[in-house]
Order: sequence, then structure tokens, then C-alpha cells
Amino acid sequence: MNLKLLLPTYRNRFCFIKNSLEKYQQKDTFNAVLNLGSGEGDYDSMIAGYAHKMIGCDINEADVAFAKQLNAGVENLSYQIENALNLSFPDNTFDLITSMEVIEHVGEPHQMMKEVARIIKDGGYLLITFPSLVFPFTYDPINRLLSYFGDKKISQGAYAFGHDYLIDPSLFKEWITDFGFEIVEERNMGGYLIGLLEVYWTGWIQQLFKANSANVNADKKQVMTLRPTTNEPGLVKITDILLAIDHFLFGKSNNSIGKAFVLKKKG
Repeated sequence: MNLKLLLPTYRNRFCFIKNSLEKYQQKDTFNAVLNLGSGEGDYDSMIAGYAHKMIGCDINEADVAFAKQLNAGVENLSYQIENALNLSFPDNTFDLITSMEVIEHVGEPHQMMKEVARIIKDGGYLLITFPSLVFPFTYDPINRLLSYFGDKKISQGAYAFGHDYLIDPSLFKEWITDFGFEIVEERNMGGYLIGLLEVYWTGWIQQLFKANSANVNADKKQVMTLRPTTNEPGLVKITDILLAIDHFLFGKSNNSIGKAFVLKKKG
């Protein structure tokens, strides 16, 4: 089963994508869909349910191979290896692009947005999430304190998961304007309560058990590697309650673990 769904930050992203697909499919038919940075493919069977044809792509060959195996029975889904900074797809290819926690790994986030804008059709949707530079103190007090003394940081907390940098939401909004996107929805993804619940330990768990813990084009040998399945654990209802409480208390705060956007390419 996909135990990652028990983690509030992961569950939050999954529900945001699912709810957005349900909402906007009613307005626009998604003929061609791309999941950019599909990783192990654990979102893909869900996303493919809202598409006539879908492609999952990632730069990591081992993750793509696993995703193919995981979703072998999904007939409208195919995979290929792609670099987000230099995509092979023609201009104006996709009605919908999803990209979860990818832009903070590519090294040149502005270039990735340029490529996304190139391959998405006018009027097409982009669903994107990323870790925010403006995160709650409870999520990573060490790096928050270090930020007051320059560019020093430790590779834990907000800078775990292979994050060399985080995305400034204000700067991101400038990029989307540069490339002709308009904001349809914006959502905070995890406030002070979720930050406190996940402080540091989730990054350690990923380093121990995820094959591609740094989310790069490499696969490392580990004592035990945990790969997801498509089954949802029953205890996820507890996670949903915690997310609802956190969103009620801190959904409008200036500080959040991550940000999620529904964007539309202007026609």
C-alpha cells in the first residue's frame, strides 16, 4: 500500500491534484495530459482517470522503470525519460500538465516554466506544487534561524528531499506572468500544525528508505527500499482530519510548507 498517503504533506498534494482534476474536468476535456516529473508513478493511475491520453515523464530511469511496472494495467498511460529543462514534445501539445515537487530540483526553475509554457496549449491548465521558501518556523527551526545569518543551511527539514533551494512564491508569480499564465487558484500546503507533526523526521525516513531520496538521476543501494503501491491505507482518514484542522487554523497564513497553484495559459 502507499504509506506516503499517511504523511500530511504528501496527502495534501494528492488531494489537491485529485480535487482540482474533478473540478476543472467539468469545464474542459483533458485529451492530452502530461505528468512532468512523475517519479515512482504513484499519482499516475489517478491522474490518468481524467485523461484520454496521458504521458508520465521523469529524468530518473529507475523511477520510470518502476512506474511502468506499477501502472502496467493503465491502458491510456505511457512513460518516457525527459529532462524538464529541455522537453522533447512539440509546442502546444498538452491540455493539462501536472507537476508535483519538481521545480525545486531542476536547477533552473525559470527555464522549466519556459518549457512548460511552450508545450501547453492556449487555455490549458497547469497544476503545480512546490516547497515554499517562506515555511513555518515549526517545520524547520534550525534553517529558519540560520537564514538570519546569511545563506547557511543544513540538508534537513525544509532542505531535505534533495532540496538545494526552495521556491519564493512571489518570484514564482513573476515567472508565470512572464510566460502568459494566469492564477486560477492558489493554496497553502501545510501550516504550523503540520510543520510541527513532520519536523525533520520525514526527511530522515526518505533518506533511509526511498531509492531515489534526492530526486535526481541516480538510484542508490539501501538496506531496505520502500516503493509505493496504488492501495490507500485506511488510517488516511486521520491524516485528512489533521489537514482539515491545520487548514482551518493556518490556511491563510503567509507561511506554509508548500504552495499549490492552478494556472491557466492565456489564449
